[in-house]
Amino acid sequence: MSTLRSHIQLRRTRDFELDIALDIEAGETVALLGPNGAGKSSAVAALAGLVSLDYGRVSLAGRVLDDPTTAEFVPPEQRDIGVVFQDYLLFDHLSVVDNVMFGLTSRGIRRTAARATADHWLGAVGLERVATRRPPELSGGQAQRIALARALAIDPKLLLLDEPLAALDVQTRTDLRRVLAEHLGSFAGPRLLITHDPTDAFLLADRIAIIEDGQITQLGTSDEIRRRPATAYVAALAGTNLLAGRNNNGALTLKAHTTSLQTSDTSVSGDVLIAVHPTAIALHLHEPQGSPRNTWQTTVGSIEPLGDTTRITLGDPLPLGVDITPGSTAALGLAPGKPVWASVKATEVHVTSTGSTN
Repeated sequence: MSTLRSHIQLRRTRDFELDIALDIEAGETVALLGPNGAGKSSAVAALAGLVSLDYGRVSLAGRVLDDPTTAEFVPPEQRDIGVVFQDYLLFDHLSVVDNVMFGLTSRGIRRTAARATADHWLGAVGLERVATRRPPELSGGQAQRIALARALAIDPKLLLLDEPLAALDVQTRTDLRRVLAEHLGSFAGPRLLITHDPTDAFLLADRIAIIEDGQITQLGTSDEIRRRPATAYVAALAGTNLLAGRNNNGALTLKAHTTSLQTSDTSVSGDVLIAVHPTAIALHLHEPQGSPRNTWQTTVGSIEPLGDTTRITLGDPLPLGVDITPGSTAALGLAPGKPVWASVKATEVHVTSTGSTN
């Protein structure tokens, strides 16, 4: 079975070291999600064999690709890895079909067989009609699909996608995300998606690995990451409110805020990260009665329409983000500076220990 086992250690500069462990099972898509400069490109280079490890080990389908301790290193062209780069790296002097054939003919496969395989993949991505064109004649979306066809044509054991949608405009990215999801689903091996866009990660990946400053700071499903972000960066990506505080039998004392909260989670004590999803917070014109155990009076700070959702940012004492419908926004007559009451159930206040119980 084709699985990826990797521990990548690289020192890129005196001040930056990449040290991540990442395993991907056959048929699984993992997104490596992080800001620019976090180490994503270095991870791609190490897995593809463009740079050798300083320490660590990479194996694919049981075959060691890089291990400094035993001086084993497999060059890129022998790794059985299909790569889709951000800029696609298509050869402008070759036709589309020759681009797709390139990896096959480079391995000594006869042109007749290579052409048949290329034709199959051009059909699979719906671009048979552009087979004789050259890359400068293609749209961004077409180029992305050609790069994907070229990567899949070699029947790789690992599919590595380095920001495959970053160079596209918003509408094309939405359309191509759907196409990419279909082809990822049909690829039997492990797939690693490198991205800085949380939408790509949440929609395309089975699991998400968050990378910050060369380290993986969180690994889990999109739902786990949305509900329990481990760092402020992850919370911002997920749209989740993240607070720091202490949990004492369900009573939360917040750092940097005078208001306290209640959580139903009494299993975690001491210093905690507190996550509250924007959709879990309700807004009221009058003090609410009933089941919510957390209520406080505040004001509307800002209002930002986001299509089917409106993001409300609250003022003091808790400057949280709240997502409600445009209809609710209008019905409440919300406007910056308007006094409101906010409420959230204790069961919607999630806590994660940061390790200290002092």
